[in-house]
Amino acid sequence: MTRGYIQINTGEGKGKTTAALGTCIRTLIAGRQVFFGQFIKGQNSGELKLSEYFNNFHIEQFGDGCFIFKEPDDNDIQLAKNGLLRCSEALSSGKYSLVVMDEINVAIHSGLLETGDVMEVLKNKNEATEVILTGRYAPIELIDAADLVTEMKKVKHYFDNGVKAREGIEF
Repeated sequence: MTRGYIQINTGEGKGKTTAALGTCIRTLIAGRQVFFGQFIKGQNSGELKLSEYFNNFHIEQFGDGCFIFKEPDDNDIQLAKNGLLRCSEALSSGKYSLVVMDEINVAIHSGLLETGDVMEVLKNKNEATEVILTGRYAPIELIDAADLVTEMKKVKHYFDNGVKAREGIEF
């Protein structure tokens, strides 16, 4: 790739992270390096095991998985700021063909990060590095800066009927 674009997966529907992971798989199979940074999330999920299958996949989590059910605290904010720094390093290094900033839009919406700080990181990315930002509530400033924006729209979801998240599908 000679130019890496900025992609956003946002909206109320299911599939934002899943779509980003699909792009990761394609990048990995092409023999390229992927950095996958998960904001807010700190719990076990299937994508954590990808590095067992692909030595060119690097994943880090920048959350403890708890604040969704409470107000974010100083620890949540610090974890997100540390994550933004790690993603900034990955984006500017030239080492990775693809960097995913998973749930970063929710981190911004929740007050863990400032939109301007994320915009600054994107401005300093390596020209050849592709980046995908996921999560509901993508700020208009990021949407305007992106080259590709996909909005996932929920039409119908089995969660509404009490189905819990299932291993291998939702996590």
